[in-house]
Amino acid sequence: MVSPAAASRPDAQLRESNRRFYDPFWSAAELVAPERFNTWPLVASLARPGQARLEVGPGLRPRLPLAGTAFADPSTPAVRKLRARGALAVAAEISALPFPDRSFELVAALDVVEHVDDEDRALHELARVTAAGATLLVSVPLHPERWTRFDELVGHRRRYEPERVRTQLARHGFAIEASASYGMQPACPRLVAFGLWALEHRPRRAHWLYANVILPLGLRLQKELELSDGMIATERVDEIFLLCLRQPGGGAQRHG
Repeated sequence: MVSPAAASRPDAQLRESNRRFYDPFWSAAELVAPERFNTWPLVASLARPGQARLEVGPGLRPRLPLAGTAFADPSTPAVRKLRARGALAVAAEISALPFPDRSFELVAALDVVEHVDDEDRALHELARVTAAGATLLVSVPLHPERWTRFDELVGHRRRYEPERVRTQLARHGFAIEASASYGMQPACPRLVAFGLWALEHRPRRAHWLYANVILPLGLRLQKELELSDGMIATERVDEIFLLCLRQPGGGAQRHG
């Protein structure tokens, strides 16, 4: 379901909104190593030597190993800094990935699908480049009724009804194996409100504050990623992390 607050933004405007927010953000930020995130124990258990891997839209917060992983991100500053750290990074949108069919055994797209207008094309592309039996790690924000000004500022197109997540992934050949509550949004409403004000009125200062204060604190306080089989109860979950398997013999849904 597309949020009413975002429905009036056409695709080109949405892409421009994302570019205006993230290009300056990544220009001012430093890369954070994947080992620092709570996803790393899981990723380390899934990654194998010689494995073909892809992460879509990592910005400068990659979750898959820098060595041996292909990265695709629409932000030129992010791609440039990823390459400076030795990563194989290309500038590309999730809706037009420059890779052959069934290329990858482990794919990650965290906090990405909610940013695009055409979710079916994005999921089609993820399915197209993922080998049968391979793993997809994906995360999305939940509950359209919880839409806030923050979603709009960071370029979200939608929040998801939990059942829609399952349905859309299944349509494109992915089965949910496990899930967990995800994200590092502050619980303090006053801090969130201050962050929103700063993003709107003092964006440079807000970017510095996030990179140098909020993110390091969030990394220090982040909880262990607690995976449960199937789809967890989502009533109190603002964002969900999903471990999915690409179904053998399941073709990507044709788009257009």
